Amino acid sequence: MSRVLLAILLTLLFIPPGIAQVEQGSSYRLASGDIIRISVFGEPDLSFEEIRLNDAGTFSYPFVGEVHAGGRTAGQIEQQLSERLRDGYLVNPRVTVSVVAYREFYISGEVQKPGGYPYQPGLTLNRAIALAGGLTERASLKRVTIVRGDGDRRERERPALDTPILPGDTITIAQGFF
Repeated sequence: MSRVLLAILLTLLFIPPGIAQVEQGSSYRLASGDIIRISVFGEPDLSFEEIRLNDAGTFSYPFVGEVHAGGRTAGQIEQQLSERLRDGYLVNPRVTVSVVAYREFYISGEVQKPGGYPYQPGLTLNRAIALAGGLTERASLKRVTIVRGDGDRRERERPALDTPILPGDTITIAQGFF
């Protein structure tokens, strides 16, 4: 491994968490594979610690039925559940929805351990490469692509090493020819 790559990897391992926080909050859009927590104040039978969104981005909820969460924020799901529970079940439901675990991101190509890895807030391309065991000797940092989005809205991008990685991203690192 070249000294430059070794220096990059050592730098990555000692970056304190939280330096590069990805904006999550209300703008994060849920998708298949995310795990959410739903709490309804004073209603333990309607509160769930872990609900995984299925392949269609939906989940089943008591009294409400199938809830389409894919592409929506946690706040939008809170509002939808509150409205539907208010319609004949509860007088003033106080619903909280939060993300417990994000869907994985994937890294393939010229890394030591390609595969899916759990997303972590603040993740950058540098850190994703480190999680995958570093680059192989044939890797080219000039031939890296990230495919992000879901369904028909998938877009390719050429990232820098400090580009934020999002849940569901697919990173491909090609080999250099010289």
